[in-house]
Amino acid sequence: MPTPTKGPRLGGSPTHERIMLNNLSQQLFEHKRITTTVTKAKRLRPVAERLITFAKKGDLNARRRVLRSIGNKSVVHELFTVIAPAMAERPGGYTRITKIGNRKGDNAPMAVIELVMEPVATAAAVSEATKVAEAAAPAAEETKAAAPAAAEPSDLPAGAHAATENGEAPEGFEIKGNADSMKYHVPGSRWYANTQAEIWFDTKESAEAAGYAPAGGAAAQTISED
Repeated sequence: MPTPTKGPRLGGSPTHERIMLNNLSQQLFEHKRITTTVTKAKRLRPVAERLITFAKKGDLNARRRVLRSIGNKSVVHELFTVIAPAMAERPGGYTRITKIGNRKGDNAPMAVIELVMEPVATAAAVSEATKVAEAAAPAAEETKAAAPAAAEPSDLPAGAHAATENGEAPEGFEIKGNADSMKYHVPGSRWYANTQAEIWFDTKESAEAAGYAPAGGAAAQTISED
């Protein structure tokens, strides 16, 4: 018995293997996807895709050729009227194999082989979509430029002002806040002059509302009357 060139034979004879693959092809065309071993799925793929190629021709000679492999006329009718038209624009790759792990018992590697029925994006369709996108791009840019800029949300609490570059107090904000220690210093207090403000507050109440505590206690942070 001759040894096949693509691996071990799937049956006891070439005829047995051919009948097995034809039966698997019939099940694939009927159910659109089947679960089998990885070896059978790989051997089934060229057989099934060859039959689909015949079906895409659609003539009487092609139908007779497929009927020699698949005896179920209803499945052949499904192949010629539903599957082949759905793959009319697809140049190849009519099936997809997905490995799903090993089978319980004999630990054989299993796979799902299914028909690829999704529509194909032709070159003309891609070119048309590209032209539409390019034509719409300038209008989108003009709309974006004409739209008013959204105001950036402020992360500062109420009654607070961000630190200035020169370190001077903004008008109306004289209380220094230290973000690391979460303490505030009022003018004239012990550490006021040596503290670099990371945030400014207008009142002690605003600083305390933001979670800042008086440095050294409330008595130490009394606004000087000098």
